[in-house]
Formats: sequence, C-alpha cells, structure tokens
Amino acid sequence: MSNSINTNISVLIITLNEENQMQSLLADLDFADEIIVVDSFSSDKTETICKSFQKVKFFQNTFENYPSQRNYAISLAKNDWILFLDADERLTLELKAEILETIDKNKTFIAFQFRRKFMFKNKVLRFSGCQNDKIFRLFHKGFASYATQKLVHEKLITNGKTAVFKNKLLHYTYPNYASYKRKIISYGELKASEKLKQNEYPSVLIQYLHPLYNFLFNYITRLGFLDGKKGMIICYLNAYSIYIRYQKLRILRKL
Repeated sequence: MSNSINTNISVLIITLNEENQMQSLLADLDFADEIIVVDSFSSDKTETICKSFQKVKFFQNTFENYPSQRNYAISLAKNDWILFLDADERLTLELKAEILETIDKNKTFIAFQFRRKFMFKNKVLRFSGCQNDKIFRLFHKGFASYATQKLVHEKLITNGKTAVFKNKLLHYTYPNYASYKRKIISYGELKASEKLKQNEYPSVLIQYLHPLYNFLFNYITRLGFLDGKKGMIICYLNAYSIYIRYQKLRILRKL
C-alpha cells in the first residue's frame, strides 16, 4: 500500500458525559493534525471542555450503536489515517513516538492493533481476562470500516495487511464501582439488542450458566484471583454484564 496521499492523523473520539476525562485526554493530543469529537448529547461539561481546545471539531449525533457512531465519525475525518481513542484511554510517550514513526515509514500495513494495559483506578490489572487484549485503534480509512452487525465491542473489518504495536495503550477501565457498573450494564443491554436482531435466544440453562462460566473462567483459568480484590470485582461485573444481557433479552422478546 502506498501512503503517498497523506500521513497526517485524524484522532476520533466518541463521547457521552465524559467531563472527567476530556481535559487530560485532549491536552495530550498535540501531535494530531485533526481532532474530532462525536458526542451523544452529553448533559455535563463535555461540550464546553472540548470546545475550549482550538484544534477540536465538536459534533453531536444521536447514538444508535457503537459501529454506527464510529463510522459516522470516520466520515467526518479529512485525513486518511484514523486513530480512534476512547475517553478513558491514554497514549504513553513511547506509544506516541511509535505511532508517528510507523505512519511516516509505513508502506505495507493498513491497520494496527494496540495491546492495552488495563488500569483499576491507578493500579495495573494484570490478569482477570485482560492479559491478551488487542484492539484496532489506528487504520487507513480507505481500507477499513466497522461492521454494523455487532452493536457493542464492535469489529473493524480490514482489507489488507495488519500489524501490532510494541508499546501499550493505557486503558483506565475502572475509575470506580458505580461508573464501571453503568458501563457494563449498557454493554449488556446493547448485546441483548444485538442478539434479538440476529434472532438468537439461548436456552434458559445457558442463560444462567453463561454468567457463572464467565466469572469462573476469568477468575480462575485466566488468573483473576492473582489481581486480588480488584480481580474479584472486575470478574464479577463482567459476568454481571452477561446476566443483564439475558435479562434484557427476555424483556425485549415480550415487547
């Protein structure tokens, strides 16, 4: 692949009530040629904070699901290279340098995956199902887009060679119990809508065993117990999201 069109980067961020994150996130994006925030009509100070940064282009769009919101954000970008960041993600200096050097020299790859270092408040979460996490965050928009079938934990469809960055992206996944619980409940409800749309309805036995299996797998097999109390909390809440998924699915089927 030739990268002769341009090697500037558009950083894209989708938001909803992220006033506690945006100041520190946006202040660290000085390298970006363009920063686009697509907000789902936040009721806090997210808009005010974003508009205080001269380089930020702020848009509002009704949230339907994650892939639709991300694809909309891509359509607004002027540059070929897209760097997607969540509000709770941060670039290290080493990762930022690796991104810029790679884009400048790259003539082969159309998308890059990032490994993430998960943070429980300000402590590293080393296990609990997080240790093998990789996610696409940087890609050429001419060769990639988000599949619309998955409404949460969306999948980037790529048409070309991909690679993985060496340095890790910091993910402040767990600021506190209440906010993380709200997030995983939202994920569970979106997952229920996805299953309804695909006409999937597992047996009652599976609906009750799946959350239990998820907890035991992450807590024991994937060594969540080595993360101590924070591993117990994360594994429980992630399993609870699956419980919410099936609870919501039962409600949706009755409508």
